Amino acid sequence: MNTMAMYLIGDIQGCDEPLQRLLAELAFSPSRDTLFLLGDLVNRGPASASVLRRLMGYGAAAQCVLGNHDLHLLALAQGARAPHRSDTVNDILQAPDRSAMLDWLRWQRLAILEHIDGHPVLMVHAGVLPSWTLAQTMARAAEVEQVLRSDTAGYFLQQLYGDEPAAWHEGLQGVPRWRMIVNALTRLRFCGASDRMEFATKEGAGASPAGYLPWFDVPRRQTADMTVAFGHWSTLGALQRQDVLSLDTGCVWGGCLSAMRLGGGVLGGAAEPLARELIQVKCPAAQPHG
Repeated sequence: MNTMAMYLIGDIQGCDEPLQRLLAELAFSPSRDTLFLLGDLVNRGPASASVLRRLMGYGAAAQCVLGNHDLHLLALAQGARAPHRSDTVNDILQAPDRSAMLDWLRWQRLAILEHIDGHPVLMVHAGVLPSWTLAQTMARAAEVEQVLRSDTAGYFLQQLYGDEPAAWHEGLQGVPRWRMIVNALTRLRFCGASDRMEFATKEGAGASPAGYLPWFDVPRRQTADMTVAFGHWSTLGALQRQDVLSLDTGCVWGGCLSAMRLGGGVLGGAAEPLARELIQVKCPAAQPHG
């Protein structure tokens, strides 16, 4: 008899055919299993609308966090952002069910917390600032989620883009505060002292610019006692540590689409390491790398 499974899946970016193959490899059943999608559901790949329709059809069996490309789509739909030459989301923007897809996307999360076999697993698209506790991360994600679901969403999306403020402080209010939260949760790779973020470098963890570290290696990170699962960083690959789990393996660039089955270990329980199994399918390149 098949038992319930929980799967984390990295950046899909509109690659519906690899997603279909991956779900077949998992023998995924929405009546039994749960998918946790780590953001960037759309854009750059050939079938963004098909991805959204598929996930919408799974109901509560598909739990998603928003990535920077998902927010870019919402901004495009509001006229708050100019299209990029590499964008491939017209199949959503010109679809008869456009409103249903965009509304569904606006109601997705920026952070998800699940306890799996007694282990806390925090899921975001990109990263968590080192000074943020779990409770602060969830509360700050919820602030922006509420804005995206409100009548203020259009105004916020008009003001969303920019690298400032570059460092967090609790006194931030309004749009600068919301932009900082979004940048941390959906764009972060490298971080320095006092939660200062650096966005120019997109290479792997070994390419840290002077004065910065991968956000998950900054000393005294407040979420180091749990597993933080994320995507976004394709040059990092499928990093697997007890405290971090990276699952963007460059599907849209001709890499793999990756899923991680979590839990279901023989012993289970918080005293044992969280059981993990990596499952991947090879993907054709939908975009030239770079």
